[in-house]
Amino acid sequence: MAELGRQAKVASRTLATACTGAKDAALHASADLLVDRAPEVLDANAKDVERAESDGVTSTVVDRLRLSDARVEAMANGLRKVAALPDPVGEIVEGWTRPNGLVIEKVRVPLGVVAIVYENRPNVTSDAFGLCLKSGNAAFLRGSSGALQSNVAIANLLREGLTKAGLPADALLLVEDVSYEAANEFMQLRDSIDCLIPRGGPSLIKAVLENATVPYVIDGDGNCHVYVDEHADLDQALEIVVNAKTQRPSVCNAAESLVVHEAVAKTFLPKAAQALDGVELVGDEASRAIVDRIGPATDDDFGTEFLALKMSVAVVPSLDAAIELINTYGSGHTEAICTTDLDSARRFEREVDAAVVNVNASTRFTDGEEFGFGAEIGISTQKLHARGPMGLRELTTTKYVVRGEGQIKT
Repeated sequence: MAELGRQAKVASRTLATACTGAKDAALHASADLLVDRAPEVLDANAKDVERAESDGVTSTVVDRLRLSDARVEAMANGLRKVAALPDPVGEIVEGWTRPNGLVIEKVRVPLGVVAIVYENRPNVTSDAFGLCLKSGNAAFLRGSSGALQSNVAIANLLREGLTKAGLPADALLLVEDVSYEAANEFMQLRDSIDCLIPRGGPSLIKAVLENATVPYVIDGDGNCHVYVDEHADLDQALEIVVNAKTQRPSVCNAAESLVVHEAVAKTFLPKAAQALDGVELVGDEASRAIVDRIGPATDDDFGTEFLALKMSVAVVPSLDAAIELINTYGSGHTEAICTTDLDSARRFEREVDAAVVNVNASTRFTDGEEFGFGAEIGISTQKLHARGPMGLRELTTTKYVVRGEGQIKT
C-alpha cells in the first residue's frame, strides 16, 4: 500500500505541471476507450452484478452497481464535459500591490494526491479520475469488493488513455486489495495522501471518522426534505415531490421526507399519497389523520436516509416549525421549499442549514453535472474546505506568490 502511495505522489508532481492540452487529450482518449471497449466493461460488471444478486444484496445496491451501454456512454460524456471546462490550475483568484511595491497573487494549485474510497458505484472510478486529472491531481482509488471487476476494467482503460496522451499511467491507481485491513492502511497514508474523500454509507463514514489520519472531506448522508409552504403552487409542488422521491430513490439527493404546512395539508396530502403510489409513507399524527395509508413514524424514521421507496411525512403549523424540523433531522445535504411567497423563500434560504437549498425545484438537481461541473467527486455535507457538489475548483487549494524588486523587511 505504501508503495502505491509513493507511485501516486510521484505521478502527482508530473500532473501538477501538465498543460491543459495534455490533460484534455487524456480525457478524450479515455472517453473514446470507454465507448469503443464498452463490452469489456459490461462483461466485468455483469460478473459483479451476478455475484451481488446471488449474495442477496438489496435492489438499491444492485441499481448502484449495475452498468449499461447508456451508463457507460454517460461516463464517457462526463469525461468529455470535464475536458471542455476551464482548467482551474494557475487561476489567479485575487491579486494586489502593497505600498512597498510587493505584488501579491493568490493562485489556484492542485491538492496533490486525492484518495477516494467508495462503495458499489463503478461510475465513480471514471468521474473521480476525470475531475482529479483536469485539476492536476493523481487519483488514488479504493473501491468495494462488490464492484472490483468493474473497477479494474474501467481503471485499465483510463490508464491506457493517460499513456496515449503522454501522461503517467500512475495518475490513476486502483487499490485491488479490498480487505478491511487494507482500507484502514489506505486511510492512514499520511506521506502520500493529501485529501481523502469517502463516498458511501454510514458504515464507511464511521470507518473514516474512526481510522483516517489523513485530511478528509465527508460525502455524507442525504436525508433531504421537501417543504410545501402554505403559499405553494400545489400542482407544481406535487410534481416536485414525486420527482424528488421516485425519479431515482437510491441516490443521496432523493427526497426522504415531506413536510407540509397545515393550511394546505388536507388538500395536498391526499393528492400526494395517490401520486406516490408504491411509496411507503410513514408520518406524524396530523398526517395520519388526513391520509389513512400513512403509517406511524418514529424519530428514527424522520432522521433516516431510506434510499428506497419510503418517505416520512410531517404536518407543521408554520414556516418556523418547518425550518426547525428540517434543521433537527436533516443531514445538511439538500433541502427544498415549494412556495410563491418571496419572503418565505428568502427566510428558508437563510435559515436552513444545508449545503444546497432549492426553491421550487427538485432535490435531484444537487449534482455536479447538473450544476455544470461536468461531474462530481462527491457532495460534501461538511463546511471545510468544500461544501455541496465538489467539482474542479473544490479539488484545488491556493498558494500565495509574492513578487518583489529587492524589498527587505525593516
